[in-house]
Amino acid sequence: MRSVRVVLLPLLVVAGVMVLVAAAARSPIHPAPDASPWDALADARPVVDQIDRLFSRRWEAAHITPAEPADELQVLRRLSLALYGTVPSLEEIRRFEADTALDRLDRWTRQMLRDQRFGEYFAARLARSLIGAEQGPFIVFRRDRFTNWLADQIRDERPYDEIVREMISSEGLWTGDPATNFITQAVTGNHLDSNKLAGRTARAFLGQRIDCAQCHNHPFAEWQQSQFEGLAACYGQARTTALGIHDDEKRKFKVEDRVTLENREVAPGVPFGDEWWPNDGSLRERLAAWVTHPDNRRFERAVVNRVWGLLYGRPWHAPVDDLPNPSDTPDVEHDLLDLLGRDFRSHNCNLQRLVFLITAAKPFRLSSQHPAFDTGENVDAVEREWAAFPLVRLRPEQMIGAMLQAASIKTIDQNSHLFTRIQRFFREQDFVKQYGDLGEQELEDRAGTIPQALLRMNGKFAQEVGEANIVTAAGRITGMAPNDAECINLCFLCCLARYPTAEERDFYKAELKSHRRQRGNIVEDLFWTLFNSPEFCWNH
Repeated sequence: MRSVRVVLLPLLVVAGVMVLVAAAARSPIHPAPDASPWDALADARPVVDQIDRLFSRRWEAAHITPAEPADELQVLRRLSLALYGTVPSLEEIRRFEADTALDRLDRWTRQMLRDQRFGEYFAARLARSLIGAEQGPFIVFRRDRFTNWLADQIRDERPYDEIVREMISSEGLWTGDPATNFITQAVTGNHLDSNKLAGRTARAFLGQRIDCAQCHNHPFAEWQQSQFEGLAACYGQARTTALGIHDDEKRKFKVEDRVTLENREVAPGVPFGDEWWPNDGSLRERLAAWVTHPDNRRFERAVVNRVWGLLYGRPWHAPVDDLPNPSDTPDVEHDLLDLLGRDFRSHNCNLQRLVFLITAAKPFRLSSQHPAFDTGENVDAVEREWAAFPLVRLRPEQMIGAMLQAASIKTIDQNSHLFTRIQRFFREQDFVKQYGDLGEQELEDRAGTIPQALLRMNGKFAQEVGEANIVTAAGRITGMAPNDAECINLCFLCCLARYPTAEERDFYKAELKSHRRQRGNIVEDLFWTLFNSPEFCWNH
Protein backbone atom coordinates (compact mmCIF):
# COMPACT_ATOMS: atom_id res chain seq x y z
CA MET A 1 0.00 0.00 0.00
CA ARG A 2 2.89 2.33 0.79
CA SER A 3 4.37 1.80 -2.68
CA VAL A 4 1.01 2.66 -4.24
CA ARG A 5 0.94 5.98 -2.34
CA VAL A 6 4.50 6.74 -3.44
CA VAL A 7 3.51 6.24 -7.07
CA LEU A 8 0.24 8.15 -6.81
CA LEU A 9 1.60 11.21 -5.00
CA PRO A 10 3.60 12.63 -7.96
CA LEU A 11 0.71 11.89 -10.29
CA LEU A 12 -1.70 13.77 -8.05
CA VAL A 13 0.66 16.73 -7.83
CA VAL A 14 1.00 16.88 -11.62
CA ALA A 15 -2.75 16.51 -12.06
CA GLY A 16 -3.33 19.29 -9.53
CA VAL A 17 -1.04 21.63 -11.41
CA MET A 18 -2.77 20.89 -14.70
CA VAL A 19 -6.14 21.48 -13.05
CA LEU A 20 -5.04 24.90 -11.83
CA VAL A 21 -3.60 25.80 -15.22
CA ALA A 22 -6.75 24.70 -17.04
CA ALA A 23 -8.94 26.58 -14.56
CA ALA A 24 -6.92 29.75 -14.99
CA ALA A 25 -7.07 29.49 -18.76
CA ARG A 26 -10.84 28.95 -19.05
CA SER A 27 -12.28 30.85 -16.06
CA PRO A 28 -14.48 32.66 -15.60
CA ILE A 29 -17.03 31.14 -17.96
CA HIS A 30 -17.81 33.77 -20.54
CA PRO A 31 -21.33 35.17 -20.41
CA ALA A 32 -23.56 35.10 -23.46
CA PRO A 33 -22.73 37.92 -25.89
CA ASP A 34 -24.93 40.99 -26.10
CA ALA A 35 -27.61 41.08 -28.75
CA SER A 36 -26.18 41.73 -32.19
CA PRO A 37 -27.70 43.96 -34.92
CA TRP A 38 -29.12 40.90 -36.66
CA ASP A 39 -30.44 39.22 -33.53
CA ALA A 40 -33.98 39.35 -34.86
CA LEU A 41 -34.25 36.18 -36.93
CA ALA A 42 -36.67 37.96 -39.24
CA ASP A 43 -33.74 40.09 -40.42
CA ALA A 44 -31.98 37.01 -41.82
CA ARG A 45 -34.99 35.26 -43.30
CA PRO A 46 -35.18 37.33 -46.56
CA VAL A 47 -31.56 36.39 -47.34
CA VAL A 48 -32.26 32.71 -46.60
CA ASP A 49 -35.24 32.90 -48.96
CA GLN A 50 -32.97 34.40 -51.62
CA ILE A 51 -30.53 31.49 -51.21
CA ASP A 52 -33.40 29.02 -51.49
CA ARG A 53 -34.58 30.65 -54.70
CA LEU A 54 -31.07 30.40 -56.13
CA PHE A 55 -31.02 26.66 -55.52
CA SER A 56 -34.56 26.19 -56.79
CA ARG A 57 -33.48 27.73 -60.08
CA ARG A 58 -30.41 25.50 -60.23
CA TRP A 59 -32.43 22.35 -59.56
CA GLU A 60 -35.05 23.32 -62.11
CA ALA A 61 -32.41 24.08 -64.76
CA ALA A 62 -30.73 20.72 -64.10
CA HIS A 63 -34.11 18.88 -64.09
CA ILE A 64 -33.46 17.57 -60.57
CA THR A 65 -35.92 17.05 -57.77
CA PRO A 66 -34.17 17.70 -54.46
CA ALA A 67 -34.19 15.20 -51.61
CA GLU A 68 -36.91 15.35 -48.99
CA PRO A 69 -36.31 17.51 -45.92
CA ALA A 70 -34.32 15.71 -43.24
CA ASP A 71 -35.81 14.88 -39.87
CA GLU A 72 -35.21 17.78 -37.48
CA LEU A 73 -33.27 15.57 -35.06
CA GLN A 74 -30.99 14.72 -37.98
CA VAL A 75 -30.45 18.43 -38.65
CA LEU A 76 -29.73 18.98 -34.97
CA ARG A 77 -27.00 16.33 -35.20
CA ARG A 78 -25.52 18.07 -38.25
CA LEU A 79 -25.53 21.39 -36.46
CA SER A 80 -23.91 19.95 -33.37
CA LEU A 81 -21.15 18.24 -35.37
CA ALA A 82 -20.49 21.37 -37.44
CA LEU A 83 -20.63 23.91 -34.61
CA TYR A 84 -19.38 21.90 -31.61
CA GLY A 85 -17.51 18.95 -33.12
CA THR A 86 -19.73 16.44 -31.33
CA VAL A 87 -23.22 14.94 -31.38
CA PRO A 88 -26.02 16.42 -29.25
CA SER A 89 -26.36 14.99 -25.77
CA LEU A 90 -29.45 13.11 -24.64
CA GLU A 91 -30.14 16.07 -22.35
CA GLU A 92 -30.11 18.45 -25.36
CA ILE A 93 -32.24 16.11 -27.45
CA ARG A 94 -34.91 15.97 -24.75
CA ARG A 95 -34.98 19.76 -24.49
CA PHE A 96 -35.19 20.04 -28.28
CA GLU A 97 -38.11 17.59 -28.39
CA ALA A 98 -39.89 19.57 -25.69
CA ASP A 99 -39.67 22.70 -27.85
CA THR A 100 -42.69 22.39 -30.15
CA ALA A 101 -42.56 25.82 -31.85
CA LEU A 102 -42.39 25.81 -35.66
CA ASP A 103 -39.17 27.85 -35.83
CA ARG A 104 -37.26 25.80 -33.28
CA LEU A 105 -34.37 24.96 -35.64
CA ASP A 106 -33.71 28.65 -36.33
CA ARG A 107 -33.86 29.56 -32.66
CA TRP A 108 -31.69 26.62 -31.63
CA THR A 109 -29.11 27.50 -34.27
CA ARG A 110 -28.92 31.05 -32.94
CA GLN A 111 -28.61 29.72 -29.40
CA MET A 112 -25.86 27.30 -30.42
CA LEU A 113 -23.91 30.13 -32.07
CA ARG A 114 -23.94 31.95 -28.73
CA ASP A 115 -22.57 28.91 -26.90
CA GLN A 116 -18.91 29.04 -25.93
CA ARG A 117 -18.41 25.64 -27.58
CA PHE A 118 -19.05 27.16 -31.00
CA GLY A 119 -16.37 29.81 -30.64
CA GLU A 120 -13.81 27.30 -29.39
CA TYR A 121 -14.49 24.65 -32.02
CA PHE A 122 -14.83 27.00 -34.97
CA ALA A 123 -11.66 28.82 -33.96
CA ALA A 124 -9.76 25.51 -33.94
CA ARG A 125 -11.11 24.69 -37.41
CA LEU A 126 -10.30 28.11 -38.88
CA ALA A 127 -6.86 28.09 -37.28
CA ARG A 128 -5.78 25.27 -39.58
CA SER A 129 -5.99 27.58 -42.57
CA LEU A 130 -4.59 30.57 -40.70
CA ILE A 131 -1.59 29.14 -38.87
CA GLY A 132 -1.32 25.61 -40.26
CA ALA A 133 -1.77 22.29 -38.48
CA GLU A 134 1.76 21.84 -37.13
CA GLN A 135 2.78 22.81 -33.62
CA GLY A 136 5.43 25.19 -34.96
CA PRO A 137 8.46 26.66 -33.14
CA PHE A 138 7.43 26.58 -29.47
CA ILE A 139 9.85 29.30 -28.44
CA VAL A 140 8.10 31.94 -30.58
CA PHE A 141 4.74 30.30 -31.37
CA ARG A 142 1.74 29.56 -29.14
CA ARG A 143 -1.08 27.79 -30.95
CA ASP A 144 -3.29 27.66 -27.85
CA ARG A 145 -2.97 31.41 -27.27
CA PHE A 146 -3.95 32.09 -30.87
CA THR A 147 -6.96 29.75 -30.92
CA ASN A 148 -8.21 31.02 -27.53
CA TRP A 149 -7.91 34.59 -28.78
CA LEU A 150 -9.69 33.75 -32.03
CA ALA A 151 -12.46 31.96 -30.10
CA ASP A 152 -13.02 35.10 -28.05
CA GLN A 153 -13.26 37.24 -31.20
CA ILE A 154 -15.81 34.88 -32.76
CA ARG A 155 -17.85 34.66 -29.56
CA ASP A 156 -17.93 38.45 -29.22
CA GLU A 157 -18.98 38.77 -32.89
CA ARG A 158 -16.04 40.98 -33.75
CA PRO A 159 -16.02 41.80 -37.48
CA TYR A 160 -13.88 39.25 -39.33
CA ASP A 161 -12.12 41.92 -41.39
CA GLU A 162 -10.92 43.52 -38.14
CA ILE A 163 -9.67 40.14 -36.93
CA VAL A 164 -7.73 39.62 -40.17
CA ARG A 165 -6.22 43.10 -40.07
CA GLU A 166 -4.98 42.48 -36.54
CA MET A 167 -3.43 39.13 -37.53
CA ILE A 168 -1.54 40.62 -40.47
CA SER A 169 -0.38 43.85 -38.85
CA SER A 170 -0.08 43.32 -35.09
CA GLU A 171 3.13 43.75 -33.13
CA GLY A 172 4.13 42.43 -29.74
CA LEU A 173 4.92 39.24 -27.90
CA TRP A 174 3.28 36.03 -29.11
CA THR A 175 2.16 35.23 -25.57
CA GLY A 176 0.77 38.68 -24.70
CA ASP A 177 -0.47 39.61 -28.19
CA PRO A 178 -1.88 36.31 -29.51
CA ALA A 179 -2.66 37.63 -33.00
CA THR A 180 1.09 37.86 -33.69
CA ASN A 181 1.20 34.06 -33.84
CA PHE A 182 -0.07 34.43 -37.40
CA ILE A 183 3.39 35.89 -38.10
CA THR A 184 5.49 33.65 -35.87
CA GLN A 185 4.09 30.44 -37.36
CA ALA A 186 6.39 31.28 -40.30
CA VAL A 187 9.55 31.36 -38.16
CA THR A 188 12.17 28.71 -38.90
CA GLY A 189 15.18 28.90 -36.63
CA ASN A 190 16.01 32.61 -36.51
CA HIS A 191 14.48 33.29 -39.91
CA LEU A 192 11.03 34.74 -40.56
CA ASP A 193 9.88 33.27 -43.87
CA SER A 194 8.15 36.10 -45.77
CA ASN A 195 7.43 33.77 -48.68
CA LYS A 196 5.48 31.42 -46.42
CA LEU A 197 3.44 34.33 -45.09
CA ALA A 198 2.72 35.60 -48.60
CA GLY A 199 1.46 32.20 -49.72
CA ARG A 200 -0.70 31.73 -46.64
CA THR A 201 -2.14 35.24 -46.92
CA ALA A 202 -3.29 34.55 -50.47
CA ARG A 203 -4.71 31.10 -49.66
CA ALA A 204 -6.40 31.87 -46.33
CA PHE A 205 -7.79 35.34 -47.01
CA LEU A 206 -8.19 35.51 -50.79
CA GLY A 207 -8.80 31.87 -51.75
CA GLN A 208 -5.92 31.95 -54.24
CA ARG A 209 -2.99 29.58 -54.68
CA ILE A 210 -0.09 31.69 -55.88
CA ASP A 211 2.70 29.68 -54.23
CA CYS A 212 3.93 28.40 -57.61
CA ALA A 213 4.84 31.97 -58.55
CA GLN A 214 7.47 31.99 -55.81
CA CYS A 215 9.93 30.36 -58.22
CA HIS A 216 8.47 31.10 -61.66
CA ASN A 217 5.45 32.55 -63.40
CA HIS A 218 2.41 30.38 -62.74
CA PRO A 219 2.02 27.98 -65.71
CA PHE A 220 -1.80 27.98 -65.70
CA ALA A 221 -2.97 31.10 -63.85
CA GLU A 222 -2.24 34.79 -64.27
CA TRP A 223 0.13 35.07 -61.30
CA GLN A 224 3.64 36.31 -62.02
CA GLN A 225 6.77 35.75 -59.98
CA SER A 226 7.16 39.50 -59.56
CA GLN A 227 3.66 39.67 -58.02
CA PHE A 228 4.48 36.98 -55.47
CA GLU A 229 7.77 38.68 -54.58
CA GLY A 230 6.01 42.01 -54.08
CA LEU A 231 3.48 40.39 -51.74
CA ALA A 232 6.28 38.71 -49.78
CA ALA A 233 8.10 42.04 -49.54
CA CYS A 234 5.12 43.40 -47.58
CA TYR A 235 6.30 41.19 -44.72
CA GLY A 236 9.97 42.01 -45.32
CA GLN A 237 10.25 44.53 -42.49
CA ALA A 238 8.79 42.21 -39.82
CA ARG A 239 11.33 40.72 -37.44
CA THR A 240 11.39 38.72 -34.21
CA THR A 241 13.06 40.14 -31.13
CA ALA A 242 13.10 39.34 -27.44
CA LEU A 243 10.16 41.75 -27.13
CA GLY A 244 8.13 40.05 -29.86
CA ILE A 245 7.22 40.94 -33.44
CA HIS A 246 8.19 44.41 -34.63
CA ASP A 247 8.71 46.21 -37.95
CA ASP A 248 12.05 47.65 -38.92
CA GLU A 249 11.40 50.37 -41.48
CA LYS A 250 15.05 50.36 -42.58
CA ARG A 251 15.00 46.71 -43.63
CA LYS A 252 14.91 45.92 -47.31
CA PHE A 253 13.48 42.72 -48.76
CA LYS A 254 15.93 40.92 -51.02
CA VAL A 255 15.80 37.70 -53.02
CA GLU A 256 18.45 35.74 -54.85
CA ASP A 257 18.24 36.20 -58.60
CA ARG A 258 18.12 32.73 -60.19
CA VAL A 259 20.08 33.97 -63.21
CA THR A 260 22.83 36.11 -61.67
CA LEU A 261 22.71 34.37 -58.24
CA GLU A 262 23.04 37.83 -56.70
CA ASN A 263 20.66 39.38 -54.21
CA ARG A 264 18.31 41.97 -55.60
CA GLU A 265 15.99 44.28 -53.73
CA VAL A 266 12.23 43.82 -54.19
CA ALA A 267 9.75 46.63 -53.67
CA PRO A 268 6.52 45.78 -51.80
CA GLY A 269 3.44 45.51 -53.97
CA VAL A 270 0.15 43.71 -54.50
CA PRO A 271 -0.84 41.41 -57.39
CA PHE A 272 -4.06 43.30 -58.25
CA GLY A 273 -6.17 46.18 -57.04
CA ASP A 274 -3.38 48.75 -56.78
CA GLU A 275 -6.00 51.41 -56.14
CA TRP A 276 -6.83 49.74 -52.82
CA TRP A 277 -3.24 50.08 -51.57
CA PRO A 278 -3.19 52.91 -48.96
CA ASN A 279 -0.45 55.49 -48.70
CA ASP A 280 -0.13 55.60 -44.92
CA GLY A 281 0.90 53.08 -42.27
CA SER A 282 3.48 50.33 -42.01
CA LEU A 283 3.84 47.83 -44.83
CA ARG A 284 1.85 45.21 -42.94
CA GLU A 285 -0.86 47.70 -42.00
CA ARG A 286 -1.20 48.70 -45.63
CA LEU A 287 -1.29 45.04 -46.71
CA ALA A 288 -4.00 44.32 -44.13
CA ALA A 289 -6.08 47.23 -45.42
CA TRP A 290 -5.65 46.01 -49.01
CA VAL A 291 -6.63 42.39 -48.20
CA THR A 292 -9.83 43.46 -46.45
CA HIS A 293 -10.69 46.42 -48.69
CA PRO A 294 -14.47 46.65 -49.32
CA ASP A 295 -13.91 46.38 -53.07
CA ASN A 296 -11.73 43.26 -52.78
CA ARG A 297 -14.42 40.65 -53.47
CA ARG A 298 -11.92 37.83 -53.23
CA PHE A 299 -11.86 38.39 -49.47
CA GLU A 300 -15.55 37.76 -48.76
CA ARG A 301 -15.82 35.04 -51.41
CA ALA A 302 -12.92 33.18 -49.81
CA VAL A 303 -14.38 33.24 -46.30
CA VAL A 304 -17.85 32.22 -47.57
CA ASN A 305 -16.38 29.27 -49.47
CA ARG A 306 -14.34 28.12 -46.48
CA VAL A 307 -17.18 28.44 -43.96
CA TRP A 308 -19.47 26.58 -46.37
CA GLY A 309 -16.87 23.80 -46.43
CA LEU A 310 -16.55 23.70 -42.63
CA LEU A 311 -20.31 23.32 -42.27
CA TYR A 312 -20.89 20.79 -45.05
CA GLY A 313 -17.54 19.00 -45.00
CA ARG A 314 -17.19 20.00 -48.65
CA PRO A 315 -16.58 23.54 -49.98
CA TRP A 316 -18.82 25.17 -52.54
CA HIS A 317 -15.82 25.38 -54.85
CA ALA A 318 -12.95 22.92 -54.56
CA PRO A 319 -10.10 23.27 -53.90
CA VAL A 320 -11.11 25.64 -51.14
CA ASP A 321 -8.03 27.82 -51.64
CA ASP A 322 -8.08 27.98 -55.44
CA LEU A 323 -11.18 29.99 -56.32
CA PRO A 324 -11.76 31.28 -59.83
CA ASN A 325 -11.31 35.02 -60.18
CA PRO A 326 -14.56 36.91 -59.61
CA SER A 327 -16.15 38.54 -62.61
CA ASP A 328 -16.03 42.30 -63.02
CA THR A 329 -19.74 42.61 -62.26
CA PRO A 330 -21.22 40.65 -59.34
CA ASP A 331 -24.08 38.34 -60.25
CA VAL A 332 -25.64 38.22 -56.83
CA GLU A 333 -28.84 36.52 -58.01
CA HIS A 334 -26.99 33.53 -59.50
CA ASP A 335 -23.65 33.32 -57.68
CA LEU A 336 -23.82 31.91 -54.16
CA LEU A 337 -20.43 33.29 -53.08
CA ASP A 338 -21.40 36.80 -54.17
CA LEU A 339 -24.85 36.57 -52.61
CA LEU A 340 -23.53 35.52 -49.22
CA GLY A 341 -20.42 37.68 -49.61
CA ARG A 342 -22.45 40.84 -50.10
CA ASP A 343 -24.53 40.10 -46.99
CA PHE A 344 -21.33 39.30 -45.07
CA ARG A 345 -19.87 42.72 -45.93
CA SER A 346 -23.11 44.61 -45.25
CA HIS A 347 -23.36 43.07 -41.76
CA ASN A 348 -19.89 43.92 -40.48
CA CYS A 349 -18.32 40.66 -41.65
CA ASN A 350 -20.20 38.76 -38.94
CA LEU A 351 -19.17 35.10 -38.94
CA GLN A 352 -22.07 34.03 -36.75
CA ARG A 353 -24.59 35.51 -39.16
CA LEU A 354 -22.85 33.85 -42.11
CA VAL A 355 -23.04 30.46 -40.38
CA PHE A 356 -26.71 31.00 -39.59
CA LEU A 357 -27.60 31.87 -43.18
CA ILE A 358 -25.86 28.78 -44.56
CA THR A 359 -27.38 26.38 -42.04
CA ALA A 360 -30.88 27.89 -42.28
CA ALA A 361 -31.02 27.53 -46.06
CA LYS A 362 -32.80 24.59 -47.69
CA PRO A 363 -29.72 22.59 -48.90
CA PHE A 364 -28.39 22.19 -45.34
CA ARG A 365 -31.69 20.75 -44.18
CA LEU A 366 -32.18 18.21 -46.96
CA SER A 367 -31.95 14.47 -46.41
CA SER A 368 -28.82 12.61 -47.52
CA GLN A 369 -31.08 10.01 -49.14
CA HIS A 370 -32.08 10.62 -52.75
CA PRO A 371 -33.77 8.35 -55.32
CA ALA A 372 -30.80 8.88 -57.67
CA PHE A 373 -28.54 7.08 -55.21
CA ASP A 374 -30.71 3.96 -55.49
CA THR A 375 -31.09 4.02 -59.26
CA GLY A 376 -27.57 5.23 -60.07
CA GLU A 377 -28.94 7.86 -62.45
CA ASN A 378 -27.95 11.53 -62.23
CA VAL A 379 -25.88 10.91 -59.10
CA ASP A 380 -23.19 13.37 -60.21
CA ALA A 381 -25.79 16.03 -60.95
CA VAL A 382 -27.47 15.59 -57.57
CA GLU A 383 -24.15 15.95 -55.79
CA ARG A 384 -22.98 18.82 -57.98
CA GLU A 385 -26.20 20.80 -57.46
CA TRP A 386 -26.41 20.11 -53.70
CA ALA A 387 -29.79 18.44 -54.14
CA ALA A 388 -29.04 16.19 -51.15
CA PHE A 389 -26.92 16.79 -48.06
CA PRO A 390 -23.46 15.33 -48.83
CA LEU A 391 -22.20 12.27 -47.00
CA VAL A 392 -18.90 13.15 -45.33
CA ARG A 393 -16.77 11.11 -42.93
CA LEU A 394 -16.46 12.50 -39.44
CA ARG A 395 -13.18 14.23 -38.72
CA PRO A 396 -10.98 12.61 -36.04
CA GLU A 397 -11.92 15.13 -33.33
CA GLN A 398 -15.60 14.79 -34.30
CA MET A 399 -15.33 11.03 -33.95
CA ILE A 400 -13.86 11.18 -30.47
CA GLY A 401 -16.17 14.06 -29.52
CA ALA A 402 -19.20 12.04 -30.64
CA MET A 403 -18.10 8.96 -28.70
CA LEU A 404 -17.40 10.95 -25.54
CA GLN A 405 -20.74 12.78 -25.67
CA ALA A 406 -22.69 9.63 -26.53
CA ALA A 407 -21.20 8.03 -23.42
CA SER A 408 -22.65 10.78 -21.23
CA ILE A 409 -26.30 11.53 -20.51
CA LYS A 410 -25.54 15.14 -19.65
CA THR A 411 -24.04 17.74 -21.96
CA ILE A 412 -20.24 18.03 -21.89
CA ASP A 413 -19.52 21.74 -22.19
CA GLN A 414 -17.89 24.68 -20.40
CA ASN A 415 -20.24 24.17 -17.45
CA SER A 416 -19.25 20.52 -16.93
CA HIS A 417 -17.11 19.47 -13.98
CA LEU A 418 -13.48 20.48 -14.44
CA PHE A 419 -12.37 16.85 -14.20
CA THR A 420 -14.74 15.91 -17.04
CA ARG A 421 -13.32 18.65 -19.27
CA ILE A 422 -9.71 17.73 -18.51
CA GLN A 423 -10.44 14.05 -19.13
CA ARG A 424 -12.06 14.92 -22.46
CA PHE A 425 -9.08 17.08 -23.48
CA PHE A 426 -6.48 14.37 -22.92
CA ARG A 427 -8.62 11.58 -24.34
CA GLU A 428 -9.22 13.64 -27.47
CA GLN A 429 -5.50 14.35 -27.87
CA ASP A 430 -4.59 10.68 -27.53
CA PHE A 431 -7.35 9.45 -29.83
CA VAL A 432 -6.60 11.96 -32.62
CA LYS A 433 -2.92 11.06 -32.42
CA GLN A 434 -3.74 7.37 -32.93
CA TYR A 435 -6.60 7.90 -35.38
CA GLY A 436 -4.60 10.25 -37.60
CA ASP A 437 -4.88 14.00 -38.06
CA LEU A 438 -6.00 15.51 -41.36
CA GLY A 439 -3.53 18.40 -41.36
CA GLU A 440 -4.46 21.41 -43.44
CA GLN A 441 -6.10 19.34 -46.19
CA GLU A 442 -9.22 18.74 -44.12
CA LEU A 443 -11.73 19.65 -46.82
CA GLU A 444 -10.48 17.21 -49.41
CA ASP A 445 -12.08 13.82 -50.08
CA ARG A 446 -10.60 11.10 -47.94
CA ALA A 447 -11.17 7.42 -47.31
CA GLY A 448 -11.26 5.59 -44.00
CA THR A 449 -8.48 3.19 -43.14
CA ILE A 450 -8.40 -0.29 -41.62
CA PRO A 451 -6.33 0.89 -38.60
CA GLN A 452 -8.99 3.54 -37.90
CA ALA A 453 -11.76 0.93 -38.00
CA LEU A 454 -9.77 -1.38 -35.71
CA LEU A 455 -9.19 1.48 -33.27
CA ARG A 456 -12.93 2.10 -33.04
CA MET A 457 -13.72 -1.59 -32.66
CA ASN A 458 -10.93 -2.79 -30.39
CA GLY A 459 -9.33 0.32 -28.88
CA LYS A 460 -9.18 0.76 -25.13
CA PHE A 461 -11.08 4.03 -25.33
CA ALA A 462 -13.99 2.49 -27.25
CA GLN A 463 -14.31 -0.18 -24.56
CA GLU A 464 -14.25 2.39 -21.76
CA VAL A 465 -16.94 4.71 -23.14
CA GLY A 466 -19.27 1.84 -23.98
CA GLU A 467 -18.92 0.11 -20.61
CA ALA A 468 -22.07 -0.05 -18.49
CA ASN A 469 -21.15 1.45 -15.11
CA ILE A 470 -22.55 4.09 -12.76
CA VAL A 471 -21.11 7.07 -14.67
CA THR A 472 -21.57 6.11 -18.33
CA ALA A 473 -24.68 6.49 -20.42
CA ALA A 474 -24.76 2.74 -21.05
CA GLY A 475 -24.79 2.03 -17.32
CA ARG A 476 -27.33 4.70 -16.43
CA ILE A 477 -29.67 3.66 -19.25
CA THR A 478 -29.41 0.04 -18.12
CA GLY A 479 -30.54 1.03 -14.65
CA MET A 480 -33.08 3.77 -15.28
CA ALA A 481 -34.95 2.80 -18.47
CA PRO A 482 -38.52 1.89 -17.43
CA ASN A 483 -38.83 -0.84 -20.08
CA ASP A 484 -36.94 -2.54 -22.89
CA ALA A 485 -38.35 -0.35 -25.66
CA GLU A 486 -37.33 2.84 -23.88
CA CYS A 487 -33.89 1.38 -23.13
CA ILE A 488 -33.33 0.84 -26.85
CA ASN A 489 -34.72 4.29 -27.70
CA LEU A 490 -32.28 5.96 -25.33
CA CYS A 491 -29.29 4.07 -26.72
CA PHE A 492 -30.12 5.13 -30.27
CA LEU A 493 -30.75 8.73 -29.25
CA CYS A 494 -27.41 8.94 -27.42
CA CYS A 495 -25.40 7.51 -30.31
CA LEU A 496 -27.27 8.40 -33.51
CA ALA A 497 -29.67 11.17 -32.43
CA ARG A 498 -32.61 9.21 -33.83
CA TYR A 499 -35.12 6.59 -32.76
CA PRO A 500 -34.64 2.97 -33.85
CA THR A 501 -36.67 1.54 -36.68
CA ALA A 502 -39.31 -1.03 -35.81
CA GLU A 503 -37.00 -3.80 -37.05
CA GLU A 504 -34.09 -2.56 -34.94
CA ARG A 505 -36.28 -2.21 -31.85
CA ASP A 506 -37.79 -5.68 -32.21
CA PHE A 507 -34.37 -7.28 -32.59
CA TYR A 508 -32.90 -5.75 -29.45
CA LYS A 509 -36.09 -6.24 -27.44
CA ALA A 510 -35.74 -9.95 -28.15
CA GLU A 511 -32.09 -9.82 -27.06
CA LEU A 512 -32.90 -8.05 -23.80
CA LYS A 513 -35.81 -10.40 -23.08
CA SER A 514 -33.74 -13.54 -23.57
CA HIS A 515 -30.79 -12.26 -21.48
CA ARG A 516 -32.43 -10.65 -18.44
CA ARG A 517 -29.47 -11.30 -16.17
CA GLN A 518 -27.04 -9.90 -18.71
CA ARG A 519 -28.93 -6.71 -19.44
CA GLY A 520 -25.82 -4.53 -18.99
CA ASN A 521 -23.86 -6.67 -21.43
CA ILE A 522 -26.56 -6.34 -24.08
CA VAL A 523 -26.57 -2.54 -23.70
CA GLU A 524 -22.77 -2.51 -23.94
CA ASP A 525 -22.98 -4.56 -27.13
CA LEU A 526 -25.58 -2.18 -28.52
CA PHE A 527 -23.38 0.86 -27.84
CA TRP A 528 -20.40 -0.91 -29.45
CA THR A 529 -22.49 -1.77 -32.51
CA LEU A 530 -23.76 1.79 -32.89
CA PHE A 531 -20.29 3.30 -32.41
CA ASN A 532 -18.98 1.15 -35.25
CA SER A 533 -21.92 1.57 -37.60
CA PRO A 534 -21.40 3.56 -40.83
CA GLU A 535 -24.22 5.84 -39.69
CA PHE A 536 -22.24 6.91 -36.62
CA CYS A 537 -19.01 7.51 -38.56
CA TRP A 538 -20.51 9.80 -41.20
CA ASN A 539 -22.22 13.16 -41.19
CA HIS A 540 -25.45 12.81 -43.14
